Amino acid sequence: PTREPARLWRYYKPRGLVVSDRDEQNRKTIFDGLPRNLPRLISVGRLDLDSEGLLLMTNDGDLARHLELPSTGWSRKYRVRVQGHIDQTTLDTLAKGLTIDGIRYGQVIAILDRQKASNAWLTVTIREGKNREIRRIMDYLGYKVNRLIRTSYGPFQLGDLEDGNIEAIKSRVLADQLGLDDTMKNAIDKPAITISKQTPNSTGKRGIHANHSRKPSRSHSDKRRRQ
Repeated sequence: PTREPARLWRYYKPRGLVVSDRDEQNRKTIFDGLPRNLPRLISVGRLDLDSEGLLLMTNDGDLARHLELPSTGWSRKYRVRVQGHIDQTTLDTLAKGLTIDGIRYGQVIAILDRQKASNAWLTVTIREGKNREIRRIMDYLGYKVNRLIRTSYGPFQLGDLEDGNIEAIKSRVLADQLGLDDTMKNAIDKPAITISKQTPNSTGKRGIHANHSRKPSRSHSDKRRRQ
């Protein structure tokens, strides 16, 4: 059979849902609430049960693995609310990376956006996305995370996507981010073409707010790292 072209969706993962196609504890998963008229999907990386925000989803396993690789150089950005009072000097120490319980975490860029009476809002940027990375780092500093929202994954933004909604990313936008040449860009909508491979020595553009056309989904998920 002809291989379907690789496609990518933005999904606003709500809090309280497991990023898996099934759960041993019978908790609700992201697939329980997704519309049924999309192809079988898998997630690009993961978000833990209590986290929310942008989760990229695709119908192509090769594309999912490619986008998860640290070699893409894509950062993940989060809005984080922590309990207590925190100062920027403490956050600046994270830029050198740190080791917690034998696990090495690379550079973390954390900015104090707003200090309130009992909690603070931060913007935190990471590149590796190890399991519960931000929560563990903040706990190590003595701060409990009580809300964590992923706002971007590489060039793709959460934007004004609403909780629980899913939207397709335009094929040409995806091709541009993967660094495909013009021939492949012009052919990406043809069923025989897959856009999960890069041309040699090509690099995708970064930092744009991708344009999207709306579509829903029914799916399946790999066992991915979660944040």
